[in-house]
Amino acid sequence: MPDALKAASQSLDWRRLHWLWIALAVLLLDQWTKGLVAGSLRLYEQIELLPFFNITLAYNEGAAFSFLAGAGGWQRWFFSIVAVVASVVILVWLLRGRDGPVVATALSLILGGALGNLWDRIVLGHVVDFLDFHWAGWHFPAFNVADSAITVGAALIIIDMLFGGHRHD
Repeated sequence: MPDALKAASQSLDWRRLHWLWIALAVLLLDQWTKGLVAGSLRLYEQIELLPFFNITLAYNEGAAFSFLAGAGGWQRWFFSIVAVVASVVILVWLLRGRDGPVVATALSLILGGALGNLWDRIVLGHVVDFLDFHWAGWHFPAFNVADSAITVGAALIIIDMLFGGHRHD
């Protein structure tokens, strides 16, 4: 093994792999809910659950808020590569073990969400979205469990940075 790779491997705290259970739970819940909705609804069919919330099957070929959705197909692979790189960075960050449980939980949520949407992009060519919040005729872009986990994870990191009581490098 090359010296640089050996040194990098030794700096990882493999005992922190238990945080990956959160990522796995997010991934499984995300794929289960997407499969349930995709198997039950036709594209854009809606089930109203509350006056401001529907379950709606939608496909997103872009990123957040359908960014680059109509770009002609190259974005599928671009966003897949971004998700793979981000997942590796998050995994290494998590295994370095320099952060507390809030950040470790956040990283695990983000990792699970990234992998859930990556799976959709590679296997289906688009991300399945189905959570549709709306008010007075305006609809927030539909999203899914993976997107929710990424958002909660990012919020936890920001909260920890602002109120965690310790300085981050």
